[in-house]
Parts: sequence; C-alpha cells; structure tokens
Amino acid sequence: MSLGIAFKGPEGIVLAADSRVTLTAVLQQPGQPSMLLPSTYDNATKLLRVKGQDHVGAVTYGAGVIGQTEPRTAHSYIPELESELGESEPLGVQTFAEKLSAFFLAKWQGANMPAGPGGDMVFLVGGYDSGAAYGKVFEIYIPSRPTPREWHGGTGEFGLVWGGQREYADRLIHGYDGQLPDMVKTFLGLDDARTDALREHLRGQLQARVPFAFLPLQDSIDFAIFLIKTTIVMQHWIVGVRGVGGAIDVAVITQTDGFREIQKKQLIGEVLP
Repeated sequence: MSLGIAFKGPEGIVLAADSRVTLTAVLQQPGQPSMLLPSTYDNATKLLRVKGQDHVGAVTYGAGVIGQTEPRTAHSYIPELESELGESEPLGVQTFAEKLSAFFLAKWQGANMPAGPGGDMVFLVGGYDSGAAYGKVFEIYIPSRPTPREWHGGTGEFGLVWGGQREYADRLIHGYDGQLPDMVKTFLGLDDARTDALREHLRGQLQARVPFAFLPLQDSIDFAIFLIKTTIVMQHWIVGVRGVGGAIDVAVITQTDGFREIQKKQLIGEVLP
C-alpha cells in the first residue's frame, strides 16, 4: 500500500513517499485452503520525475505494480513516458497530470489488470505552471478515476494530500481514524447526510491546528517526513500488513528552482572491510 504525501505550501510543493512495495502470491496445495504469501521489497522508487519537465513531479501509492505475470513498478515505465512526451515544451501541471494519467491507464488496460475500484494505482501530481505564484496538486486513480482532481485549488488554499496506509496520519491530523464515521454509521444506523455531518463535526473538534498557509518550506518537509516515519515505526509493532517501509524519498518543487531532490536513497555496492 505504502504512504504518499503531497504538501502544497506557500513556498513550494513537497512530495514524499516511502520505498516499500508488496507482492502477494497465492499458495495452493492439494486438499488445503489457499494461503496468501506477501513479499516486501524496500527499494522501490515512488517519487517520479520526468526528464524535460522540470517544474512537475509525482508520487505514487496504492497498487505497487502493473502486470500479473510480469509485474512492473510505475517508476520502471518512466523512460517510456519520457519517450512518448519527447522534446515537448514544459507542460502545465494539469496537462502533465492528464498525459501521465492517459499513459498509465493505457499500460493498465494493456496488461489486463482488474477494472474494479479498490485496487487502484494512485498518483499525486504536483508542480508549478509558468509564472504562477503558487503550485498545484492533482490526484489520479488508475483505473477507476483517471480524470485528475485538483486539491486545495482555491485562492490562498494550502494543505496536505496523503493516501495509502493512512490510518496513523489520519489520526494525527484529523484526530480520528478515517474508518470511524462509517463504523458509527453502521452501529447507529445513520443516513449519509448524518454521517457526513458527523465527519465534519469530528474534524472541527479534533483536527490538529496546523497553520498550513504559514509553514515555511523546511517545516513542510519535516512534517511530511514525520508522518511517513511515524507510520513506519508504528507498523513495527502491529499485526497486519506492514506496507510502509524502507527509505523516505523527498523532493520539493518551487517556481524559481523547479524540481529538487531533498533526500533520496542511493545505489550502493557491498560494504567491504
């Protein structure tokens, strides 16, 4: 599942993600119930940069791979996306998001991946349009919601978008697990309107009082790292899918400097004596 974060702040966009990808195999033995065997790899790259597009970037979470017999990560397709875009002029954030969405939707469908919701490969695309004072963030679900949806798009709106294994980030920011309103809805027999009202009431009472519009870029970076690291540490002790792990990759995008990596895992060899 992983945890991906896009932070639209007044001084720039922060993109951050962990490095764990989980593959699940089904073990079937004669006369025995099938077993799911998860395997985790902690060196996946979920922070995506496209050559020639210096003022945009993306993080991905959710489904970690495309393909059922020969699975590939989103990052492994980036050279093909670069080739498809060619030597085009720098794209606006929404246009880039639309092209990225169309590219990965075609790859998803070409690999005969499931079409139903719930198993999407999700992208958070952030960046700056030419001459814009503030950045933009779009969210894309492949395959169920491929049309990019903008977050915090109003004048003077700033904040976080995050997804994947988000329960601990939800509790820290919203003050409650995201499943709580639906659990209360089922337990008390609430209708949709009352459930939505409950959700808004809880956020109004419990939301962490973080002044997103005030935070300097460094504090935005620190906050994104904190949320991912907290999830990784908490998952050390839980019984369940430990889908967030490995190194935390972080980049910032500003109008003046474009895409800049802040921390990124490096390829290394064996440490020799």
